[in-house]
Amino acid sequence: MKGILGRKIGMTQVFSKDEKLIPVTVVQVEPNVVTQVKTVETDGYSAIQLATVEKKEKNASKASVGHAKKANTTPKRFLKEIRNFEGTYNLGDTINADIFAAGEYVDVTGTSKGHGTQGVIKRWNQSRGPMTHGSRYHRRPGSMGTMLPMHVLKGKKLPGHMGVETTTIQNLEIIEVNVEDNYILVSGNIPGAKNSLVLIKSAVKKSGEKAPEKEILSYEDKTETVVDEVVETAEEVVEEAAPEVVEETTPETTEEAAEETSEKEAEENQEESK
Repeated sequence: MKGILGRKIGMTQVFSKDEKLIPVTVVQVEPNVVTQVKTVETDGYSAIQLATVEKKEKNASKASVGHAKKANTTPKRFLKEIRNFEGTYNLGDTINADIFAAGEYVDVTGTSKGHGTQGVIKRWNQSRGPMTHGSRYHRRPGSMGTMLPMHVLKGKKLPGHMGVETTTIQNLEIIEVNVEDNYILVSGNIPGAKNSLVLIKSAVKKSGEKAPEKEILSYEDKTETVVDEVVETAEEVVEEAAPEVVEETTPETTEEAAEETSEKEAEENQEESK
């Protein structure tokens, strides 16, 4: 099991060299510090605790400051424990974005966006009633159940609070990993609002599988292709227009132009002699 903490920046799109558009989510991945190591002998299970995003020491508790000093680091805002982590790590080690590679499948966990109190139509995708002909049933939840139990059964879909739930989207493909700029591009959408914490872990259902790596066009590649296309279209236009120019400049037209110039010169000489 591999994993790393990051922050969702937003969505964008990239293009592959086979002319396909890929919607991706940008996840900013700062170096994660290992702040605790748990073993089977001491804790009963193996796990490591990752921490990311620095926090001012004046805003941290004494316990968190002391916990961070054991790993020779500053207090962090986000901490997360991952069990059965691949490899061996010690206190103070850092994990970067290169722990994953393009083409790997991952599961992304985050906290979904909050929508406040909502009705059954938006919260549970139920259908509304007729809006005309005297109907007094429009957006209500409907029947509360049968008469036999004499109470509302547990799990009945009713209006209430929507969102702010821990959600996981599985089997997402990693499109690009950039260690210099500390970001990972994940295909599709992931849960959470912008700048929210997300956990990227290796996929459970597709563990060990890897998709063929896609060649992504960079900005320089795009400009080069655009310039090449403009040059090609310009050459085609010139080639198409060249025969017309040749037809216009035939020998007959040149002879006619020469005769006209000679006539003009003769008229000018006559006027001068007069």
